Amino acid sequence: GEFGPGWHRAAVREKRQAACDDLFAVCDHLIAHNITSPPHLGMRGGSNGGLLAGNALVQRSDLLGAVVGEVPLLDMKRFHKLLAGSSWVAEYGDPDKDWAFLQRYSPYHRIHKERKYAPVLFTTSTRDDRVHPGHARKMV
Repeated sequence: GEFGPGWHRAAVREKRQAACDDLFAVCDHLIAHNITSPPHLGMRGGSNGGLLAGNALVQRSDLLGAVVGEVPLLDMKRFHKLLAGSSWVAEYGDPDKDWAFLQRYSPYHRIHKERKYAPVLFTTSTRDDRVHPGHARKMV
């Protein structure tokens, strides 16, 4: 990670929610200090950042005027079965063994029809060799 291995390890596997909580804290700060407001605040993330964008959408949509997920990782139950996903088990966990904590930050499994969400745009590609387009397709 940008700030060294310890910084990176602070948000892997069962601690992954920390990355989301950091984003929400920044958004809350910007809003509390009248730097912006939810209708004017957006978030964009791709690949692993798409996981963050997906979680922002399903966990704290109230903070955002719009969300863009580019080739996002969204289904934490099946990521390890698609394309390069099996190589990410050390980073996220093994869905077959670690579903208890993975489900807490699996956007695909946390979305509810009845709930209102910020406007969202998901993009995907059949040319990405890491994140399968099925993630974005299923989420939409």
